[in-house]
Amino acid sequence: MERKWWHNKVAYQIYPKSFKDSNGDGIGDIQGIIEKLDYLSDLGVDIIWLSPIYCSPLADQGYDISDYYNIDPRFGTMDDLDELIAEGKKRGIGIVMDLVVNHCSDEHIWFKKACEDPEGHYGKFFYIEDYKDGEPLPCNWRSYFGGSCWEKLPGHDDKIYLHVFHKKQPDLNWENPLLRKEVYKMINWWLDKGIAGFRIDAIINIKKKLPFKNYPVDRDDGLSDIGNMLEEATGIGEFLTEMAEETFRKYDAFSVGEVFNEKDSELPLFIGKRGYFSSMFDFSTSGLDLNDRFTKGGITITPNDYRDTIFKAHKRVEGIGYLSNIIENHDEPRGVSRYIPASELSSKSKKMLAGIYFLLPGIPFIYQGQEIGMENLAQVDSLDQLDDCANTDLYNTAIEFGFTEKEALEVLRKHSRDNARTPFQWTGNTNAGFSTSQPWLLVNPNYKEINLESQLSDSDSVYSFYKKLIALRKNPEYEDSLIYGSFEPILTDVDNLVCYYRKGTKKIVVIANFQNKGISIKLDSKISKVLLANRDNFDYTNEKLNLLGYDYIVAEVL
Repeated sequence: MERKWWHNKVAYQIYPKSFKDSNGDGIGDIQGIIEKLDYLSDLGVDIIWLSPIYCSPLADQGYDISDYYNIDPRFGTMDDLDELIAEGKKRGIGIVMDLVVNHCSDEHIWFKKACEDPEGHYGKFFYIEDYKDGEPLPCNWRSYFGGSCWEKLPGHDDKIYLHVFHKKQPDLNWENPLLRKEVYKMINWWLDKGIAGFRIDAIINIKKKLPFKNYPVDRDDGLSDIGNMLEEATGIGEFLTEMAEETFRKYDAFSVGEVFNEKDSELPLFIGKRGYFSSMFDFSTSGLDLNDRFTKGGITITPNDYRDTIFKAHKRVEGIGYLSNIIENHDEPRGVSRYIPASELSSKSKKMLAGIYFLLPGIPFIYQGQEIGMENLAQVDSLDQLDDCANTDLYNTAIEFGFTEKEALEVLRKHSRDNARTPFQWTGNTNAGFSTSQPWLLVNPNYKEINLESQLSDSDSVYSFYKKLIALRKNPEYEDSLIYGSFEPILTDVDNLVCYYRKGTKKIVVIANFQNKGISIKLDSKISKVLLANRDNFDYTNEKLNLLGYDYIVAEVL
């Protein structure tokens, strides 16, 4: 595999609105990020991915962009961002922006001009169709946030526009080469400014199956999951190849795609030697419970499910390219609350989960607060407590499936994206040290127990463990194995055990007992040195290795 500058990096996602408020308005901002750059540098971060900070009405928390070339005043100014880029470079940290080009905001100048002249230049930047009340819609696709994908075009009772997300997020028509040219110009403008690259949002949606048609109805609303359309859509490669050639490849920029529904045969096209992207996120475990959100009582993701899923994902791309590994992000509930039973959440079990994903092949992404073990909310009493635009559909769908109001709120508590968006818990003081005033979203009440301040000087804390993981992955002695080495799952017949080799110039074993009870295992190689563990006093001299509940160990083997 050709070695790239980003292969040995550790990435950190910041959700700016909830990271650190520098001016006391209850909203995180760019200066707050600058204030914490030394913290991130000390942790070992090389790349910061910023969720959107562009001008936006925030219908979908910044993923509805009204101006691609300006910073929303809530977050600061372009001068602030220039300072962040410069200060990041001083510390060896590259800034990665969020690229949201499946759609823009209905307050973007392009859409405003499209409303003024639907048949004109900008009208063709969107999917605008003629429509009379009472007629069938062009298709019955359900928006990701619920309801039809079609909405009346402002100022035109006889026209509608397509939005596969929020109605304030009109889809951009990538079939139009003039639209694509504008997108590439914008991307290059940012790369010229000195950013390290982009995380590409919802990119699989840019290619629609045309002409519009209906798909089988799958709920009482008479609509069909948009995934049915995406299964049939072909030809996205033409767009993505063009985008890579016109932008990323010219700058040797890092690009990571939010990609769903890709087929095995398409993997080399996405992340191969001349792939559209440098990497793409592994969302395989994120889908384990999606279809069970509306099963009463919920479905627990088992350790075997988790293990088999991540192993399959990485064997699938072996020899092709790099995945970007996560346990959570701004669109997911907290990973520790998703994959570990609530009654078994502890510093030890959180470290174990961190260790499993962090040393897999690929690029580890840490989501803000993950490094201190932040958890889901323990209770949600009403929709009013939360903010996310997707909550209403999640709640209403639960009611549609026969849940009580209390049970529907429990679905939100477990699955709402707001779980990941509560403010970073810096201290045990007022507002968790995030802001001097009331934060825009509730602070998780457990901030007095879970906060960075209490973990910084604790060598046994979750934070300290992440720091050790990062240091191990960056250790030149083990780079050939942990960055470029082969990946070999072992002992997959042992329940609740996650175990694999990373083989390069050295042979490394990663062992995790993903359960609260002890087991004994036997390796086919003898451990010569323990590199990292989540408890002291491992006796690895015996033929059998005795593991306690949630034990985790990384070792060099002969």
